[in-house]
Amino acid sequence: MNLTLDDALLRFSGSALACDARVDPRAGTVYHDGAMRPAAGFEWAPPVQGAVYGTLLNYKDALATLGELALAPPYKAPPREPVLYVKPRNTHSAHERALVVPNGVEALAMGASLGVVIGRVACRVAESDALDHVAGYTIGNDVSLPHDDFYRPSIRLKCRDGFCPLGPWVMARRHVADPDALSIRVTIDGAIRQQANTRDVVRPIRALLAAVTEFMTLLPGDVLLTGVPGGAPLARPGQRVAITIDGIGTLANTLVAERPAP
Repeated sequence: MNLTLDDALLRFSGSALACDARVDPRAGTVYHDGAMRPAAGFEWAPPVQGAVYGTLLNYKDALATLGELALAPPYKAPPREPVLYVKPRNTHSAHERALVVPNGVEALAMGASLGVVIGRVACRVAESDALDHVAGYTIGNDVSLPHDDFYRPSIRLKCRDGFCPLGPWVMARRHVADPDALSIRVTIDGAIRQQANTRDVVRPIRALLAAVTEFMTLLPGDVLLTGVPGGAPLARPGQRVAITIDGIGTLANTLVAERPAP
């Protein structure tokens, strides 16, 4: 079944069904029960329940930070095709859910990413019609433990419970005029810690979808994270992280320390 929406797809905690509702991404409000209400007044669930795939080194500055390492063995060259990994179901979390910092870890890397939500089956799509397979866009925080292994991110580093908040909603494609020119801001406790733009990717969305669906099929409800800008900021327990992508909204989570084992 295709995933189609007119305004924004969202899902509240405890509900198995998502709903299509009108939202104001700038004000952070949702039209619900006949009135616009602050998003903070709801308990959220991830807006989609499909598979989530991350894309490595798709920002030019992230690739540039490798320097000579990109030319070293065993690869001896920058990646020629998209480097993908999976953010499995245990990582999926939602807007305003607590983000747990594991015991023995001082800080987590906050991976701001635009999420492309698939609306209809995408298999070997051409760049020219790639966006026809997109239902809309969401925000992902591709959380990881800080690490230096760029090409083969370990499951242990990137797939802890709750390490992929998504949301707060999926903004319908028709409301996003150019997904390849969206400003991204990351704030920690209200202070701007990172600014980026989706225009600075190695592969724009059309090219990325064409390359990925050449060897794998994406299904309705799946999410393809388009990459993390270089210099992902670190956040510690007690801090609040907010990722804003213009025209889509703000995804916010507060970090908490894991409770010690009894």
